[in-house]
Amino acid sequence: MSKRDYYEILGVEKGAGEQEIKSAYRKLALKNHPDRNPGDAAAEDRFKEAAEAYAVLGDAEKRARYDRFGHAGVSGAGGQGPGFNPDIFTDFSDILGDFFGFGGQRRGGPTRGSDLRYDLQISFEDSYNGTETSLQIPREETCETCNGTRAAKGTSPETCSQCRGTGQLRFQQGFLVVARPCAACAGTGQTVKSPCPACRGMGRMTQDRRVTVRIPAGIDDGQRLRVSAEGEHGTLGGPPGDLYVVIHVEQHDVFRREEDDLYVDAAVPYPTMALGGSFKVDGPAGPLSVDVSAGTPSGSIITFRGKGMPNVSGRGRGSFHVRVNVDVPRKLAKDQKKLVEQLGQTMNVDAIQATSPDAGKDKPFFEKVKDLFG
Repeated sequence: MSKRDYYEILGVEKGAGEQEIKSAYRKLALKNHPDRNPGDAAAEDRFKEAAEAYAVLGDAEKRARYDRFGHAGVSGAGGQGPGFNPDIFTDFSDILGDFFGFGGQRRGGPTRGSDLRYDLQISFEDSYNGTETSLQIPREETCETCNGTRAAKGTSPETCSQCRGTGQLRFQQGFLVVARPCAACAGTGQTVKSPCPACRGMGRMTQDRRVTVRIPAGIDDGQRLRVSAEGEHGTLGGPPGDLYVVIHVEQHDVFRREEDDLYVDAAVPYPTMALGGSFKVDGPAGPLSVDVSAGTPSGSIITFRGKGMPNVSGRGRGSFHVRVNVDVPRKLAKDQKKLVEQLGQTMNVDAIQATSPDAGKDKPFFEKVKDLFG
């Protein structure tokens, strides 16, 4: 039975580029890998066939011979023909990655340190004004005694005799050759006969460090700050990770925040609402004078633009909103009650029935006043 054309197997044109061939092979290999198709002999055959095709088309010299002479020009070079070498699969680690168990990255090299998270609670005032604080962060750092080599002073790590410094050991699994981290050196490629006494051969130690963090004005609850290179140190000269500070803002007793706007409720005496006037409210930056026009309805909102929270990115400020509500007294002196009754006689309190048919029925006069102005 004649072999299928390698280009046909990978599903690419004869003039396909190197990256297109690599991508096509990877797709087929992942789809037909035996671990994904246990007991499926047909999938295993397709997997071998794709590997054989890529072994030729992925090599410029072999591909040129194949294009000129066909299968005869590469006899023994493919995966299932004469001279098949199962080690071919380890050459594809950059394509197949950790899915096949041998990964594309050589072990034992520099590794970036882990990122750290710190939850910081601040007051509303610190959120409004911005602040600077010092945090104590426990983190893994390079051992200063051995400088991260893990070896005692006067000694140095040695190349692992088991993996010969690769950090990996190869194993035959059927027609596949896969790699696993070397147990003798924990995948580092080096062994230490005389461990550093300070870090006990780990190369790193836990240290408490103080990190200064600037909290920008306007930061909101749940936002986080990234402090570059203040995470844990890397291994074998790898870069440090980052520190992420998650902000939790305490709620204010009076102000309510919505994005960059602030809201506050103010209870205003009825005469001020009816006749107009002014009163003071405490804003985040100090007192504000609120002017109320005559006949202002209860629940009206008076806005002060640019008096709210500063934008955390430095683009202006939000607004400060004052919602005015009629302050209905719970108790009245006799003379006050008489004056309100006289006022009621001059006003059509039954007008509240226009908005609520049952609002004025069988209610005392003061209840009607509350409905009218509250």
